Amino acid sequence: MKSARLAVYLFLGTALFAAGVWYGHRIASVAESTSQRRNALHYTCPMHPQYTSDKPGDCPSCGMRLVPIYADDNAEATRTVDDSMAKAAGRIHISPDKLQAIGVRVGQVRKEPFQHTLRILGQVVVDDTRIYRLNAAVNGWIRETFPNSKGSLVKKDEILVAFYSPEFLSAEQALLYSLGALDRWQSTGKETPEQIALTKANIQQAVDSLRNLGMGDIQIEEIKRTRQLTQNVEVRAPAAGFILERNVSPGQRFDQGTELYRIADLSHIWILADTFENESHYFKPGAKASVLHPVQKTELTARVSSVLPQFDPGTRTLKVRLEAENPNFVLRPDMFVDVEYPINLPPAITVPTEAILDTGMNRTVFVDLGGGYFEPRRIETGWRMADRVEVTKGLMEGENIVVSGNFLIDSESRLKEAAMGARKNTVADPVCGMQVDPETAGSKRSEYKGRTYYFCSESCKQDFDKNPEKYIKNMRGGKQQSEDSDLDYS
Repeated sequence: MKSARLAVYLFLGTALFAAGVWYGHRIASVAESTSQRRNALHYTCPMHPQYTSDKPGDCPSCGMRLVPIYADDNAEATRTVDDSMAKAAGRIHISPDKLQAIGVRVGQVRKEPFQHTLRILGQVVVDDTRIYRLNAAVNGWIRETFPNSKGSLVKKDEILVAFYSPEFLSAEQALLYSLGALDRWQSTGKETPEQIALTKANIQQAVDSLRNLGMGDIQIEEIKRTRQLTQNVEVRAPAAGFILERNVSPGQRFDQGTELYRIADLSHIWILADTFENESHYFKPGAKASVLHPVQKTELTARVSSVLPQFDPGTRTLKVRLEAENPNFVLRPDMFVDVEYPINLPPAITVPTEAILDTGMNRTVFVDLGGGYFEPRRIETGWRMADRVEVTKGLMEGENIVVSGNFLIDSESRLKEAAMGARKNTVADPVCGMQVDPETAGSKRSEYKGRTYYFCSESCKQDFDKNPEKYIKNMRGGKQQSEDSDLDYS
């Protein structure tokens, strides 16, 4: 009985062991097959693709989660629809599903005129040519003041202050004496033309003396009409405007040269607009601009002055002077206003600002080649207005570029290059400087003095063929194209 039980136990143990061995081999086979289908070559950081690890974790540089690079990803990166496109260095292929997932949008490069309204801040200042400084020409005393103060609006010929100075007495007496002599000569009828002319010259000399001492024409005419001396000399406003400074008080003694009043005519004003250095050259003398007060909702038309913009070291801006008429004195000194200046630029190749990856040293866009292929291309830029940037080199009208999601495409490109160890065998177009792959240049190449030069477009090739020495000279001191197998640079 015991031997029978022992035999049964041995049989069951052998069967279980055989089943375990078979199941283990089955699991190992499935695992090996799965590993081959999705085998992680290594793990890398999307922000720092140069860092790799053989196990998952976080990037030590930025803390970002490492992503796996699978064998089939590498196969997808090298899968081609067209052999010549697959050989092009630096190009990347992304499946439609991934493009949709990362939200890639593509736009066409356009060449067209550009219109933009530049909106900047301006400050109202007094026109220096319309400031009147009323200085005392003699020593004297203030005899009478009037109800005006700093900031008051005064009319032309309005009396500001009256003062006394003994120096006016002799000039007034000389005027009255000459007027009396003229009256006597004319009443007798025996005067000669020479006597009349001499007497009138004496009258003019007396009038000039009073003017030089500070008496106005209105008061001089009053003396000539009444034939009476006056002790109070009136100071009147030379123009309608606002009082900027008032330095008088009753009984005050003042010396010759003292500034009594300073008045500004605000019917014509200046606006100093702060512009950046790259914007100031758009302001042409005589061009019109709109000046708006944000609170009063008033709008004036101003013109750009012919005076050169002045640099402000405090704000690091250039102050452009605008001149404007100021009806009803709606704008006052030191007010801030909005300046709208229209800019019309000639036709140029432009792209959205978000389409450019700007590292500070280089500017790159991704060109859509079709079929899920993208090519990173360095460009040179010009003006930047609103959401558009001018491209001076590197793109042609009609090409399609990535306008949204380029950062993610750049990350994908770096990951694929890290997995594939991609080598960029590109050379520079001698005309525009664009990087060109010799293997895909096709007919866009020229032979000159035993050397082959490659071009990004037929237009660049035609420009080079017209004057090769011009562009070869520009390449001296840098890397030139050669025909060697490894594309060495001489």
